[in-house]
Amino acid sequence: MISPQRRIEILDALRRGTVPRRGLEAFAVGMDRFEGALAEELKQVASGGSVFKAVRGEYGCGKTFLARWLQDRAQREGFVTAEVQISETETPLHRLETVYRRLIERLSSTEGDEGVFRALIDGWFFALEEDVLAGGTTTAAAPEKLLEQTDELLEKRLAAINRVAPAFCMALRGYRSAQARGESAVADGLLAWLGGQPNVGMEAKRAAGIKGDVDHFLALGFLQGLLAVLRDSGRPGLVVVLDEVETLQRMRGDVRDKALNALRQLMDEIDSRRFPGLYLVITGTPAFFDSPQGIQRLPPLAQRLHVDFNGDPKFDNPRAVQLRLKPFDLGGLVEVGSRVRDIFAEGSSRGERIRQLVDQAFLDRLAGLIAGKLGGKVGIAPRIFLKKLVSDILDKIDQYPEFDPGRDYSPALAPSELNEAEDAARPAGSVDGINIKV
Repeated sequence: MISPQRRIEILDALRRGTVPRRGLEAFAVGMDRFEGALAEELKQVASGGSVFKAVRGEYGCGKTFLARWLQDRAQREGFVTAEVQISETETPLHRLETVYRRLIERLSSTEGDEGVFRALIDGWFFALEEDVLAGGTTTAAAPEKLLEQTDELLEKRLAAINRVAPAFCMALRGYRSAQARGESAVADGLLAWLGGQPNVGMEAKRAAGIKGDVDHFLALGFLQGLLAVLRDSGRPGLVVVLDEVETLQRMRGDVRDKALNALRQLMDEIDSRRFPGLYLVITGTPAFFDSPQGIQRLPPLAQRLHVDFNGDPKFDNPRAVQLRLKPFDLGGLVEVGSRVRDIFAEGSSRGERIRQLVDQAFLDRLAGLIAGKLGGKVGIAPRIFLKKLVSDILDKIDQYPEFDPGRDYSPALAPSELNEAEDAARPAGSVDGINIKV
């Protein structure tokens, strides 16, 4: 059973044609072959290790689904997560300071998605204070001494980070001092600067003795600092997903080369254990991993990421640096549909009728028809199939007692509801609005 709130979140996302952010275990299909290896890797990260993982698959294979399923699982084990969409204009991969800023903005945990960075920093300072008080050398009644000893403990805990990113420690100390003085604007500015935000006021920077903005090199040091804060707060680590990395292929040659080199740098830094507690995932299409315009353009990176996928997919090694996702077949599509139907029915007063009308035979026909309208390409059908199932069928059964989808519903695909890959899959000359009864 899932909670009513989680059920609403799942169904609302499917109505929009997007992947839910939580609760994916309730209707995940095909994840069992990866589950054991990914669980081992999360345990490795929680023990102070670090992991780099690449997920490859064509559109519709479930790359984003797997990434969010992993994040959901990790959060339930105490990890903090972040998902960053790579794009040429908003988040170019070669600008690691921008990637870091987006990462901080998208931090998420079981406690929520808003204000996570502030909560982590404040929680860490609270834990430091508790450790100082537990030492018995001061009390909460002596705030100045408590602040002084907390700062001393901060320096000890971040000694390694201070050697590579002293500005991170300076900003933390300044943030703590500004809070103690009640200077909220200065504290907010320093927290923003720690999060990689540009254009922070000079007053805040002067208060901490820092200058400039977070650049490419500082960003990597700041990521180390964040991991240290998480570790010291009792968190097992951080899962970061860089989604849609294949967009690099559309960039200018020089920009693409810089981005690929940044990816190689990240992979090497993880391999050298610079980032204990980090699980980094990238997702991309097979063309990105195999074509001359993708990873193959940088041989050292291609060598690090190479996995032989010539054999039977059922013998793929989930411990390898790359995971290969297989396209959905009709059986998998129907299984996902039946699980979504059951999630919907559990929260409906018409649950029994929903299960009767949307039975196995109905789902078989619906999946076949939707796939047929997409040129028979079942692999790219899940998004539109689930959107139609929830919005056009389950919602209507729930709201209208007389609605019978076998009699009253005919699936049709309008160009405006399809994305580029779905629209390209439609048979040439297909006519919208020709409905076929389910």
